Amino acid sequence: MTIDISQFFQVFFDEAEELLAEKERLLLALDIAAPDAEDLNAVFRTAHSIKGGASTFGLNDMTEVTHILESLLDRIRKGEMALTAEHVDAFLAAKDILKMQLDGHRNGAHVDQDAVANVRMMLQQFSQDAVALARPLAPDPGQAGAKAAHGVGGRRFRIELPKVAPRDVDALAAELGLLGRIAVSPLADERHALVLTTHESLEDIIAICSFVLDPDDLKVFEAPALTPAQRQIEDAERASIETTRGYGFFDLPQLQELQEENPHGGAAGQEPSDDERGYGFFQPIEQIRVAADAAAAAAAAAAAAAAAAAAAAPPARPHPSAAPVEALDISEVAAEKKAAARKDDKNAVQGANQGGESSSIRVSIEKVDQLINLIGELVITQAMIEQRSDGLDPMLHERLLNSVSQLTRNTRDLQEAVMSIRMMPMDFVFSRFPRMVRDLAAKLGKKVDFITNGAATELDKGLIERIVDPLTHLVRNAIDHGIEMPGARVAAGKTETGRLFLSAGHQGGNIVIEVSDDGAGLNRERILAKAAQNGIAIGDNGGAHMSDGDVWQLIFAPGFSTAETVTDISGRGVGMDVVKRNIGAMGGAVDIRSAKGFGTTMSISLPLTLAILDGMSIRCGEEVYILPLGFVVESLQPAPEDIKHIANRGRVIKVRGEYLPLILLHQIFEIAPRFTDPCEGIVIILEADGRKAGLFVDDLVGQQQVVVKNLESNYRKVTGISGATILGDGGVSLILDVSALMRSARQAADDIVFS
Repeated sequence: MTIDISQFFQVFFDEAEELLAEKERLLLALDIAAPDAEDLNAVFRTAHSIKGGASTFGLNDMTEVTHILESLLDRIRKGEMALTAEHVDAFLAAKDILKMQLDGHRNGAHVDQDAVANVRMMLQQFSQDAVALARPLAPDPGQAGAKAAHGVGGRRFRIELPKVAPRDVDALAAELGLLGRIAVSPLADERHALVLTTHESLEDIIAICSFVLDPDDLKVFEAPALTPAQRQIEDAERASIETTRGYGFFDLPQLQELQEENPHGGAAGQEPSDDERGYGFFQPIEQIRVAADAAAAAAAAAAAAAAAAAAAAPPARPHPSAAPVEALDISEVAAEKKAAARKDDKNAVQGANQGGESSSIRVSIEKVDQLINLIGELVITQAMIEQRSDGLDPMLHERLLNSVSQLTRNTRDLQEAVMSIRMMPMDFVFSRFPRMVRDLAAKLGKKVDFITNGAATELDKGLIERIVDPLTHLVRNAIDHGIEMPGARVAAGKTETGRLFLSAGHQGGNIVIEVSDDGAGLNRERILAKAAQNGIAIGDNGGAHMSDGDVWQLIFAPGFSTAETVTDISGRGVGMDVVKRNIGAMGGAVDIRSAKGFGTTMSISLPLTLAILDGMSIRCGEEVYILPLGFVVESLQPAPEDIKHIANRGRVIKVRGEYLPLILLHQIFEIAPRFTDPCEGIVIILEADGRKAGLFVDDLVGQQQVVVKNLESNYRKVTGISGATILGDGGVSLILDVSALMRSARQAADDIVFS
């Protein structure tokens, strides 16, 4: 039976991408001057795991790169060569190449073979340099001979396995055999023990075993080093068995004697058949038995010769770490304690994450979206039932109404639970930037410390994917324009290393993401001069009447850039206008705070999710609109003296001494209202982008949860409308775009605010 492993490709792709991200994170966190051994081992394990998976699926290009990378990492973690900044750069470049190759296998993306060859050549050069540097430090021939005489490795471990399938024992023995000399011996209850002689640490041995077995099921002991006599016996037995079995491939004296006897017939000198040569992979049972008898006789002779030599020799000084025991007797030492400590640590970690991998599953995003759509339909159905039951007599239908109330609560709980599935931590976004900040700062000759806060803050997956590009623009601008060169910072009384902060946190029903730096801040005069040069209206007096906040908003104009030279990083005037447009499309807003000489903060406010929102139903004429509750401050019925008319500017409303522009919803959408006098209707005070306005409507209908449907994909973009929803009675209601309404009001009033 054959197994189609192509069905597991997607699992490998996902795991390899996670391993590459983990590798990059570890490399960026390494202290080059004093790297932590566990971090180096973790980086090595990521390369080893990717290599194993790529080899399994036949992805030879990835296997070749990871093989060179793994060898170089192995030398560094063993202390054979020192870690340098050039090594980290090379490893990061190798990570980029592996990611490119992975994308090529996953979705057919182009793979730059020249870049692959360059990285392989760079890694190989590092390996060759390591060998050249290691030669002067090599021991003299006498020391090398002594080391060879005492065996391949300095430590011997006995690993007792639980009852497992023979193929698992063979696989584990093959893997451990790469670390040194391995021997397998049977135990009771169909168990096996492995005796490994190696220079590697116990942690490396357990790490390899964990790929096949649970480390908790292992019993690990450390054996004393073999005495010379025991080593001689072991070497004689090994050499005899290897020679008998033909491991030398060509020098097979015993098998030649068997062939000369020609027990199966045939004339002398006749060419043996393919079966007799073993080309059929299975020898006849008679040959195996004869070879086994010959091997046993040779082993007995070698053992007798070694015993006679040991008796004739003078008594040897006892080895400091070995008791007079037989060749494979094992005594418990600190290895078991180390293994137990490692198991305790692992158990603690598993207890903290409630079982680790077993507590999570991989589910395609299509299934999650389908589930959320069904929950949205359930919310609509629940609203319909609730609306139908509003007219029932509470006395006659008490039990039915109680059940409807319970259904409402359960539906909301279910909706919140399902929506949380799509929520992802901001770490998925933040983790992309350390590498970019490091490379960009090095390219510009600047020193930057990158600090993040609130990486555990959760945001809807759809927004996570769309916020990456705007944040990338803001981070690049902060490094390029905000943070000064080291010399300029020192001259200004600052440290030569700038600081860049990326933070996220909840505020009300929104998430606020901030990009801050301690650089030079925005230059008001340069921005105004550039605006005048680009033909942007700033007033007759050169923008002197404009507040700082209004001046900062000028940088979001299309084609606006204060960079003196155009580079591959910035200066083309493309980016900030796209940032604002993309964030606005997500229902968010951008705010800027800056102080000259102290730095700049870019603040992005986004809704937590785009799928379901809490809204206020309002009526204007015969239409019902949904107003997102997060923008609502209060509602009131104004007195006649609070409404003021401004010539050619519309009307404003006075609220506790502050004059706010009044937005007439019926005029914007050209519908016939019930009331034209604000004193007869309701004015809702809204706040967005740090500004307030009053929205005049006929009536408030109520508050409810609504499922957001995309209007643009089903119809077209409508100014002042962000989406649509289905009400409980089956009718369609439009969701107001508060930010767009307030922008239109400010333009109509020419940004005049009275106080």
